[in-house]
Formats: sequence, structure tokens, C-alpha cells
Amino acid sequence: MNKYPLIRKIYLYLFALIGLVLITIGCVRLVGLGLKTYIFTKADVYYEYPMARPVKNPPAGGAPVEGEKAEELQQPTKEEIEEYQNEQRTSNRQREAAESLAFIIVGLPLYLYHWKVIKKDKKEENKNEF
Repeated sequence: MNKYPLIRKIYLYLFALIGLVLITIGCVRLVGLGLKTYIFTKADVYYEYPMARPVKNPPAGGAPVEGEKAEELQQPTKEEIEEYQNEQRTSNRQREAAESLAFIIVGLPLYLYHWKVIKKDKKEENKNEF
């Protein structure tokens, strides 16, 4: 029936293994994400601050000044920094969850299909032996 049974067997086991590895990686990343979210809450805190932004400050007289002196750099407030960090953390978590689920979504059918074919071949092999 099969012209190259050894190559076919290697192919099936290799792709079943790849699928299993993808599932494992995805699950490990999801567990890590859960641990960082609920137990080790400071594990994904990065101390990056938004850049200072230019703001036009009028002089005491009230009229805005034209030219180079019109713009000064204003440092962000503590609330702005915290909001930025929270948004960044949420974004990173969502990105990590999406990538982990993608590993599982790709790996699961890959593994299940190839493992099903392997089991079917084994069953046929056992029938042919008797």
C-alpha cells in the first residue's frame, strides 16, 4: 500500500510532536500570564515613562509668545504615568494571551490529526499481523 512507510511514519510522528510542542508552549505561556496577573503582580511592571510633551505657556501678561520660547517641556503627572503603565501592561497581557491561544489553536488540530492517523495505522498493522 505505502511505497515509503518509514518516511511516512517519521513524518507523522514529527508533525504530531510539533503539534504537541505548540500546545505545550501555548499552555505554559497562558499559565505564566495567569501567574503574572494574579499572583506575581509586579512581574510585568516596567518602569518606562512617557516623554515630556511641549506645552505653550503664555507670559504673565496673558498674550501668547511667538517663536522658540513659546514651547516648554512639561513633565507628565503621576496619574498620567500610572495610566500609561496600566494601558501598556494591559496591552502586553492581551498580546501574550493572543499569541498563546494562537499556539494552541494551531497545535491542537495538528497534533490530533497526526496522532489519529498514527493510531489508525497501528490498528491496521496489528490486524495485518494476525
